[in-house]
Amino acid sequence: MDFEFTEDQNAIAEMAGSVFADYCTDDRLRQFDTCGNAFMEPLWQLCTETGLQALAIPETHGGSGLGMTELLAVLQAQGRALGQVPLWRHQLTAATLAAWADPVLQGWATEAAAGRALLTLDLSGLSTARGLQLLATPHGQGWRLDGRVAALALAEQSQAALLLVSVDGQPRLAFVELDAAPITRVPGRMTHGEAVADLSIDGLLIDAHQLLPAAALDWLEPRSIAALAALQLGVSTEQIRRTVEYVTERRQFERSIGSFQAVQMSMANAHIALEALRSNLWQLCYRLDAGLPAPSEALATAWHACEAGHLIGHNAQHVHGGIGVDLTYPMHRFLYWSRALGCALGGSAASLERLGDWLSHNDKLGWKYDLAEHQAL
Repeated sequence: MDFEFTEDQNAIAEMAGSVFADYCTDDRLRQFDTCGNAFMEPLWQLCTETGLQALAIPETHGGSGLGMTELLAVLQAQGRALGQVPLWRHQLTAATLAAWADPVLQGWATEAAAGRALLTLDLSGLSTARGLQLLATPHGQGWRLDGRVAALALAEQSQAALLLVSVDGQPRLAFVELDAAPITRVPGRMTHGEAVADLSIDGLLIDAHQLLPAAALDWLEPRSIAALAALQLGVSTEQIRRTVEYVTERRQFERSIGSFQAVQMSMANAHIALEALRSNLWQLCYRLDAGLPAPSEALATAWHACEAGHLIGHNAQHVHGGIGVDLTYPMHRFLYWSRALGCALGGSAASLERLGDWLSHNDKLGWKYDLAEHQAL
């Protein structure tokens, strides 16, 4: 087996690493904390100029037509640098429209690839305790939407979104233009700096083609999990790198604290968690790009991302001591990001519960069921 990336994939990873590392210096991150901007607009412009914002959008709609493996490399670089730009939501929304929407809506994918429209999405209703709070009921030849959506990312800056709605008790994706009159927005901001808004929707009428087929959600959800896990992998990788650098330089009792056994064991545990996440994520992206089903792999990756984010974030803060929670020191931002990503994934308990439900209803487990001779069983 060859686990190496191709030359093109390595080139994309290097370009993304350079774009994010050059822009997201600690000084710029401090400035963003207090500037009040919704996202890093100059960095987003760089992403648009280099094509990073359209990697996963099909070529027929002006994108690069690449897969999740390439997007993984870019999002990992974004996570390492804490780049506050809407890369994954924007292009996965566009890719979903290109793959599953009516031709009328597919024009939005072209606009997104060209940078003329900003798109967002929300899948939190799949894992929150309250479930879906946006209800779709038949109305004439279309649908009526009523309810609310909590903390939709960049709701005030985006032109349209894919939202989860309940149709006869089942989740579906609905395409909604966010400037519609029946939508009321209450803006806010997440602790890691992402601009969000709560949406209240009262009697929004949409056309029949704006409700995507049920298969669209099955296609989008594992890719969204992979995107969030890739960001978590990047955040956690940089957390460990900075922490190792700190414990190597920090001295106590005339010794580097990195030589203390307890610190070494703590960092070893963090490294093991990181590599477990990396292996699960690579497998998930491989299966998605190969067109193989990956429901259990997606849930397992979500669990590892939540667990790794919590363990690595906790250990990094612990060995930093008091300086780790000093807001003038950069380490706290990584903890905010890892916690926010864990929440976006639904948390480890919810992911494990969903994985257990999947396992209890499946008697065809293991890699062998991907083989052609087993497909009819």
